[in-house]
Amino acid sequence: MSQWNLAGGLSAEAAALFGDLDRVFALEGEWITGDPLSEVLRVEHQGVRYYVKRYWGAGKGLRRWFGRPRVKAEWQNLRHFDKWGIPTAPVVAWGLERRIGAFHRGALITRELKGTVDLADLARSGDPRLADARWVDRVSRQLASATRRLHQHHFAHNDLKWRNLLVDDAGALFLIDCPTGTFWWGPFLRYRVIKDLACLDKVAKYHLSRSQRLRFYLQYRERSRLSAADKRRVRHILKFFEGRE
Repeated sequence: MSQWNLAGGLSAEAAALFGDLDRVFALEGEWITGDPLSEVLRVEHQGVRYYVKRYWGAGKGLRRWFGRPRVKAEWQNLRHFDKWGIPTAPVVAWGLERRIGAFHRGALITRELKGTVDLADLARSGDPRLADARWVDRVSRQLASATRRLHQHHFAHNDLKWRNLLVDDAGALFLIDCPTGTFWWGPFLRYRVIKDLACLDKVAKYHLSRSQRLRFYLQYRERSRLSAADKRRVRHILKFFEGRE
């Protein structure tokens, strides 16, 4: 059984290029990255770049037979982001194929966000924008708003790292790559919220001041000062990766 979808607005040529899984798995392009379950290619068509993520593994354990394959989680999560007003890469094609009930292969295609770079690259290169307080504050406010929206929907990203945050030349922020994010409730959500915030702070503590990091948390909480509960949570965030770095 094969399920394949194309977003509206594609040109006839692009729709033909990405028309089904056979054609998507036959595509050639610039290899970007890969792991035992998947690979990412960059394909250019009529002056537009697309990122083609192809999966031949569903995930660990019984995920091949039961539950949600990683590729399905990824396209559903990006579509959630769009519905919640969180800027992300436009999804142009998505789907998967099962054989005898088991996951066989799947793919997700997103359109390039032009002129973007991830925050991890900015940190590694010592980009001067990270020393610009106004630029940092603008990005911080966008990130705080996006993270708050995720958590208000009982959703945790689970890989909210600087490499998955893109900014363009105008300082607009985009969230990408979320194959392990999902919905949580109660104490499980509280733990995942702390993990998301700790993932962000893991790099921030080396490149931003203490006041900038605190300001981000206050922006996230939409408060001007920390409550007693906030102080406890901040301590948990700071200690989250102790002994694991």
